[in-house]
Amino acid sequence: MQLMIGGAPDAVPSGAREQVLLLCHRIPYPPDKGDKIRSHRWLTSLAARYRVHLGAFVDDPNDWAHAERLRTLCAEVCLRPLPPVRARLRGLPALLTTTPLTVACYADRQMAAWVRRLCATRTLSRVIVFSSAMAQYALLPEAAGLRRVIDYVDVDADKWRQYAERKRAPMSWLYAREARCLLAYDARVARAFAASLFVSAPEAALFLRMTGAPGSAAVPNGVDSAYFAPMAARPSPFNDSVQVLVFTGAMDYWANVDAVRWFAAEVWPLVRQRMSSARFYVVGARPTREVSKLVGEGIVVTGRVPDVRPYLQHAAAVVAPMRIARGIQNKVLEGMAMGRVVVTTPMGLEGIDAEPGRHLLVADEPADMAEQLVAALQGRHARVGTAARQLIGDAYDWRIATERFLAMVAGEPSPEQVQA
Repeated sequence: MQLMIGGAPDAVPSGAREQVLLLCHRIPYPPDKGDKIRSHRWLTSLAARYRVHLGAFVDDPNDWAHAERLRTLCAEVCLRPLPPVRARLRGLPALLTTTPLTVACYADRQMAAWVRRLCATRTLSRVIVFSSAMAQYALLPEAAGLRRVIDYVDVDADKWRQYAERKRAPMSWLYAREARCLLAYDARVARAFAASLFVSAPEAALFLRMTGAPGSAAVPNGVDSAYFAPMAARPSPFNDSVQVLVFTGAMDYWANVDAVRWFAAEVWPLVRQRMSSARFYVVGARPTREVSKLVGEGIVVTGRVPDVRPYLQHAAAVVAPMRIARGIQNKVLEGMAMGRVVVTTPMGLEGIDAEPGRHLLVADEPADMAEQLVAALQGRHARVGTAARQLIGDAYDWRIATERFLAMVAGEPSPEQVQA
């Protein structure tokens, strides 16, 4: 399936004259997972200021139903299918080259032709790329005269390096190759673009250290603190006789799978020894077979739920035992916004300017994490949840993030620029 549509007449403000191209590796709607939350915010903020032409891929068949929503925001939309199996097959020839598999998977002649036509027939001033896999289209000769801004979000090359360290051959070799090739590619892209955005200052600094490429700037994620807010009338999904810890996230994402498997094996038994009434809920779509096998011994795997907020609000604590991570963990920010006690690892805290012991709890060893969770289950850390929600409102509102993003798109000086 392929979809190319024009926008509705009222899709853009009448005074908007500048036209921009936004390229996303995944359709930026619905905002139901980390990268789509961020890309959707960028789309809506751009649509309020510019005429936006959107090019994106669709890897979930259910997302085709949301094309009409994008039509109300954009002047023109090009959506291309990218089933996971087709993407992997498309990437295989890259193994004979130095091209990253990530880039090869998103190489699409129809998308390239659409971008070329757009550059030739529209008066574009800027192109914004979300995820470096889409940078190949902004590097076409027809786009050379545009202001190019890329949102890497995370240093994905370092994530692949972490994967390589935890996998056996041949996957360890494959991941290590991707880490090397993607880092080299991302460095070349950064030097060709006017600005490179990352989800946190530490992430931008890491990219600068690894590549030496200029133009890195931090534009942190935000949280809709009005949406992620406790409500007295919101019913609990849990039985009254149990005390609950919750993990939220897409459960086909390997970093999340690794986190809950480690927690279930190393931490959960220590919690259950102290509190047999405790339950651990794994809340998120598409649980893998490894995750589904965890059911039992007080562990519940829900699969996709219509709304994660009841699970967050009525849990005693939110646990984010990340051992592989890059950037900012939205699950941590959302748990904090809901006024919950969040217990995470040092990797889960990366990029979040929060004080351990005041705004959230941090532990790296199983015994320490279990001790903090038992205390949370017993209600001994309520003040942490209160301070967490206050911090989100003060420092992690999406308004702050979108203002920084739009300033970088426009070429205005940013205090978040990372210097060499």
